[in-house]
Amino acid sequence: MLSLIVISGRSGSGKSTALNVLEDMGYYCIDNLPVSLLTPLITRLSSDLTISKIAVSIDARNIADDLVLFPGILLGFDGAIVEPTVIFLDSASPTLVKRFSETRRKHPLSNQVTDLHEALELESKLLDPIADLAALTIDTTSLTIHELRDEIRTRVVREIHEFALLFLSFAYKRGVPVDADLVFDVRCLPNPHWEPDLRSLCGLDEPVQDYLNQQPEFIEMFTDLSGYLNKWLPRFEANNRSYLTVAIGCTGGQHRSVFMCQKLFDSYRSSFANVQVRHRELNAPVYPSGKNGV
Repeated sequence: MLSLIVISGRSGSGKSTALNVLEDMGYYCIDNLPVSLLTPLITRLSSDLTISKIAVSIDARNIADDLVLFPGILLGFDGAIVEPTVIFLDSASPTLVKRFSETRRKHPLSNQVTDLHEALELESKLLDPIADLAALTIDTTSLTIHELRDEIRTRVVREIHEFALLFLSFAYKRGVPVDADLVFDVRCLPNPHWEPDLRSLCGLDEPVQDYLNQQPEFIEMFTDLSGYLNKWLPRFEANNRSYLTVAIGCTGGQHRSVFMCQKLFDSYRSSFANVQVRHRELNAPVYPSGKNGV
C-alpha cells in the first residue's frame, strides 16, 4: 500500500520546509503537483514496488477549478491501494505579510490589481476544500524553521499510522491556537504570578509545581480533565482520528497551563505511542519528556 501525504497551506506557512523534511525521511516528493495529475501519479507509482511513501504539495498555484475537484479525487482512492493523509499549514495573516516583506518574494496570487492582503484572503478561500480534509493543521505563526522541522518529524513521520496526541500550553492574551482540537481554560485556578518568589519562574520549575500541587482547585481540575480525556480519547482514536491537539490556556502561558500540560503529558505518555507536549509562550520545541531541564 502507498502512503500518501498531501502538504497544503497558504504561501509562506512553511510548506517547502515540510516537504524537505519528508524528502529527507525517504518520501518521494513532488512540489506544486497539479490536482489533475494526482490520480495518474498514484496509478503509476502503485505498480512501482520501489516506492511506498509519497508526499506532494498542492496549493493555490494550481488551477482554481481543479482545487474544487480535490475532495472527490482524494475520497475516490481505493483504500487498499493508497492511504492518504492531508497536512495543512497556516499562519496568522500579519505573520505571512511580514515573511513576504522580509524575503521580498511575490505572492503567487498577487498582481497589479490584487495586493498581498487580498491575495492571502483569496488564497484561504481557494484552499478551503483541502483544509476541510486535513487530518492535521499546524499553526506555524510562532514556530521557527527548526521547530517546524521537529513538528513534522515527531507528529507526521515518526508515528504516521498511530494516534498522535499533543498537549499545548498557551496564553489567552496572545490568542487561542488555531490548530487546537480541544481547548480548556485554567485561568480560574490560583495564579503563581501573584507569589513574588514564583513570578519569574514557570510551570517547568519545581517550586511552581509544588505550589500548584498544594492547591485543591488545581488537583480537582486535573482530575476532571483526566476523566474527560479518559472517556473521549479512545473514541477519537476509534473514529480514525490520527491527530489530536489538546490546548490548555491561562493568562500568560507561563505557570498554570504549562504545569497542567506537563501533568497530562506524564499521565498519558504510557497510554499512547506518540504523545508530545509543547509550550507556545516559552518558545520551546517539542519536549521528549516531561522532566525539568529539557
